[in-house]
Amino acid sequence: MLPPTADPGALGFDPRRLARIDAHFARYVDDGLLPGWQVVVTRRGEVVHASTYGQRDREAGLPVADDTLWRIYSMTKPLTSVAAMALWEEGRFELTDEVSRFIPSFADPRVYQKGSALHPFTVPAIEPVRVWHLLTHTSGLTYGFMHTSVVDALYRRAGFDTAPRPDLDLAGLCDAWASLPLQFQPGSAWGYSVATDVLGRVIEVVTGQSLDAVISERILRPLGMTDTRWWVEPSEAERLAALYAPGPGTGTAVRYDVLGQYALAAPPALTGGGGLVSTAADYHRFTQMLLRGGELDGQRILGTRTLRYMTRNHLPGGRDLAALSTGGFAETTLDGIGFGLGFAVVGDPVPIKTLASPGEYYWGGMASTLFWVDPAEELTAMLFTQLMPSGTHPLRPQLHQLVYSALVD
Repeated sequence: MLPPTADPGALGFDPRRLARIDAHFARYVDDGLLPGWQVVVTRRGEVVHASTYGQRDREAGLPVADDTLWRIYSMTKPLTSVAAMALWEEGRFELTDEVSRFIPSFADPRVYQKGSALHPFTVPAIEPVRVWHLLTHTSGLTYGFMHTSVVDALYRRAGFDTAPRPDLDLAGLCDAWASLPLQFQPGSAWGYSVATDVLGRVIEVVTGQSLDAVISERILRPLGMTDTRWWVEPSEAERLAALYAPGPGTGTAVRYDVLGQYALAAPPALTGGGGLVSTAADYHRFTQMLLRGGELDGQRILGTRTLRYMTRNHLPGGRDLAALSTGGFAETTLDGIGFGLGFAVVGDPVPIKTLASPGEYYWGGMASTLFWVDPAEELTAMLFTQLMPSGTHPLRPQLHQLVYSALVD
């Protein structure tokens, strides 16, 4: 449960302006474009706005509730990155380590240079794929669902599209990806990819534990995130929001069980790039740990310096994503945005064309979920809904506009 815990006015918000959030996003539901949503805004550790609207399952007539379970997809990535950096703090690996030290199939990678998916021409990688490449999405790996390059076409030919491959565990997935060409020389560009899934396998090799055990031991249990899990058991399936996609021609949200059903059974591979289901209350605890510099309620997950290091722009030359992105899909805009170790980082808010703070960091998920942490304003915000793909509607920039325009101190 996430009721407001403080008077918004005492924390610098105009309550009437905060109310615009609900009025604005309610229209998406009333117009049939979203099934329902949940929004939480905090400042200085206090919840100043928490609201729900619409239905978690429109066909069953079930409303969004405080304990609704949401597929967070790529919002899994920051948890995996935090778990990896907690191990790094213990000296278990170096950021410059070659990934092949942990996954031998990544030795001697090849890089696509020209040709078609039927006849690709590759050259040897000049630089090995290193752990920091995985954390920053500069590895040269990709996603099959991008539909922007020959390499992602090769991924699809190998069975890697939006739905998971049922025949491979995480080790098998990584070996399969290692056999495919990289999209670019490691460290030379930015491309959203399966890199965090590979990072999850590195975590397994380093610890000798499964990825779910490590994330539970190092993040979920210490933070009391008791509702975050890799799939939903039948006894709790009614709490899981249905997944939707825009209907052809109308844009009306249409149920998308073909993909949505995967959250209702144990997956063949626990993937650190997009496997978790969570609640707003649970993810709120994760964001508050981040806002507090790596600690919450006496449980320290990361050191303060480590977290500050993770949330700096690590892209070569300090450039932004617009300069380095390969142009495929990403859970972010590109202009003025850098990338750290597991998070997108705002450099200059002006090119983004919406309100934000320099140093704000964030990420989102394929079903239009979002969180951000703003250390300068001591603010966090989260949006949960289940419409894919993300970016179908400008939900994320609009939430920024509404939240920051309500902040008047």
